[in-house]
Amino acid sequence: MLLSVIVPCYNEQDVIEKTWERLTRVVSENGRKEKYDHELIFIDDGSTDGTLDKILHMAKKDSHVKYLSFSRNFGKEAAMYAGLAYASGDGVIIMDADLQHPPELIPKMVSRWKEGYDQVICKRDRKGDGAFRTWSARMYYRLVNHLVDVRMEDGVGDFRLLDRKAVDALLSLTEYNRFSKGLFSWIGFKQTFIRYENHVREGGTSKWSVKRLLRYGIDGIMSFNDKPLRICFWMGGLLFTFGVLYLTVIFIRILLHGVDVPGYFTTIFAILMIGGVQLLSIGVLGEYIGRIYHEVKRRPPFIVDKTNIKDKGKRS
Repeated sequence: MLLSVIVPCYNEQDVIEKTWERLTRVVSENGRKEKYDHELIFIDDGSTDGTLDKILHMAKKDSHVKYLSFSRNFGKEAAMYAGLAYASGDGVIIMDADLQHPPELIPKMVSRWKEGYDQVICKRDRKGDGAFRTWSARMYYRLVNHLVDVRMEDGVGDFRLLDRKAVDALLSLTEYNRFSKGLFSWIGFKQTFIRYENHVREGGTSKWSVKRLLRYGIDGIMSFNDKPLRICFWMGGLLFTFGVLYLTVIFIRILLHGVDVPGYFTTIFAILMIGGVQLLSIGVLGEYIGRIYHEVKRRPPFIVDKTNIKDKGKRS
């Protein structure tokens, strides 16, 4: 039996060797106990620091270390997809390179996997996060679960173990605009959760700016449903109804009292309100059209520059 561990990396030179050492220690000990071999697949997502050099050095010292180096930065979603495509394991673990996903949970994940679960999902608490970040995350998941067609859990990310059939199911979904949190839920299969305490980064800096988090949040809402389009439809219908009622009231007032010249505030309010809804609707339409545009071009989600993996995955 083979266990693959996928580690996407982007400018992680300060922590990557420590991650490798802890991973190697944990999976080697657990592998001897549970009778499985392992491979560690590091995905260099176009790093501009010394990350790739350190990965190459690790690969020379350890035959279990496999690597993919992209021609440029394609993003974490592309890195995870590439790892799944090149992984040969009967089970595949995805985890971050910054040790916020503790490798020490792997034995428990493997144990649950052997019990028959196809997805062993690690769910962190929000201990140590700021009050605003915790509140905004909860509000986001509450909103997204009302809008999307799959269920997403607060505190659940990419840190999980996937059985081979779950990996194959994910690889069969060939869309360019990938939102893995939703895809993991969409494929289903038998799932179980392991809770763990929030861990801080052990080196480097976070690559998630407010802009990237906002864009990622929008991706989550729009990747799995067309409800935003329906909201625009209902907002337009609601404004039309209010407009008819308002015109009816104004017409009755004219019949009873004659023409009333004042109405500057009402006019400005109507223009701003209707204009705002129109721009919002155009923006939503633009988001969907943009996604269609990227999908129909059928460009590959990543381009590999260097690798030491000869066989592309178990079932590519």
